[in-house]
Amino acid sequence: MLLSLFKPAVIRWEIFLAVAGLLGFGYYLQYVEGLEPCPLCITQRFFLFLCGMLGLVAALHKPGVIGARVYAALGVAVAGAGSFFSIRQLHLQSLPEDQVPACGPSLEFILETFPLTEAISILLRGDGNCAEVAWTFLGLSIPAWTLVAFAGLAIGWLLQLRSQAPRI
Repeated sequence: MLLSLFKPAVIRWEIFLAVAGLLGFGYYLQYVEGLEPCPLCITQRFFLFLCGMLGLVAALHKPGVIGARVYAALGVAVAGAGSFFSIRQLHLQSLPEDQVPACGPSLEFILETFPLTEAISILLRGDGNCAEVAWTFLGLSIPAWTLVAFAGLAIGWLLQLRSQAPRI
């Protein structure tokens, strides 16, 4: 039974369900606990969402060997991109107070005021809001846990490649 948890088709569903749980917890922190996500948090959520949707599409598609490799490569790339933004936020959180960038406007203001390309640039860069550590668990902040999640997702995408069966 335990080995069935590592079949490629099951791993794809596990990726989707893990991301759904992670995003659900993020929305719980936002709407129940009142933690407002910063621009880098929103960016990380976007990459989590992409990873989850990729897992869902791959699970429904049931690809062969070549398709599984393509999905895995895309999944690892998306998880890697999300990891980059987690690391960026961890860097901002590690800066001394006098080196933290100034806080920027709200997400709504950014999206309503700036052209899309500039709004995306602002979101990807992060600001002083991103340096605030508003929640921790076991000594790790939200972007640290998100980095752990992205690493786990990348491992999940790579694990599905171990089977050479054409269809699962």
